[in-house]
Amino acid sequence: MQEKPLILVTNDDGITAPGIRALIKIMNKIGDVVVVAPDKAQSGMGHAITIDNVLTCNSITIDDGPQLEYTCSGTPADCVKMAISEILNRKPDLCVSGINHGANASINVIYSGTMSAAIEAGIEGVPAIGFSLLDFKWDADFKVSEEYVENITLNALSEGIPEGVVLNVNIPNFKKEEIKGIKICRQANGYWKEDFDKRKSPFGKEYYWLSGEFVCKDRGQDTDIYALEKGYVSIVPVQFDMTAHHMIQKLNTWEL
Repeated sequence: MQEKPLILVTNDDGITAPGIRALIKIMNKIGDVVVVAPDKAQSGMGHAITIDNVLTCNSITIDDGPQLEYTCSGTPADCVKMAISEILNRKPDLCVSGINHGANASINVIYSGTMSAAIEAGIEGVPAIGFSLLDFKWDADFKVSEEYVENITLNALSEGIPEGVVLNVNIPNFKKEEIKGIKICRQANGYWKEDFDKRKSPFGKEYYWLSGEFVCKDRGQDTDIYALEKGYVSIVPVQFDMTAHHMIQKLNTWEL
């Protein structure tokens, strides 16, 4: 009898978030599932790790299911490190992160705790996928994601993901019948135009509330933003070697 794949599940919205609960149910159909996720929301945490405080990690039962679950006091990246180093008795066959409440397309991949967890797994030599649904609501309907999450996961397990690469999957906030399919994309060139709302507390102390508007500078039809706007699920292969290889030859011309 063939051994089931061992799948590590994590996220950045916290272990009780509806998105990760939906992801766990999908993964239970595919393999043996171990969940290690933050004990509270860690959105926008990026690839932060805990170095100035202790970490706790405790077994927990949230709902029915064969999965083993652990809640961690650290960041999404901490959760993956903890899982691989302390909890699992062997390296997982796959790490899936999400399903995130909200988009992680374009430049959001840099800020995303969801994607940073997947990237941390990739750094550890574990094939990994980050899944996001373009709906920020806590009660978002994740049923529309199920077919695509399962399909992409099964393909990743059978075909493999190259070392040094993780997949960034975004699912549009469309009705199931309106989604046109899947497109393989590149990351759109975009940025956040920040706005700091300056306020005063009841005690007269000034503070700021960060808001902003996403600006897409890219008009290409091969980008994740374009695909999502047109009703496609986008898959972007992300590499975590951040070397600007095209700049090496130019730097060698400098008089250093």
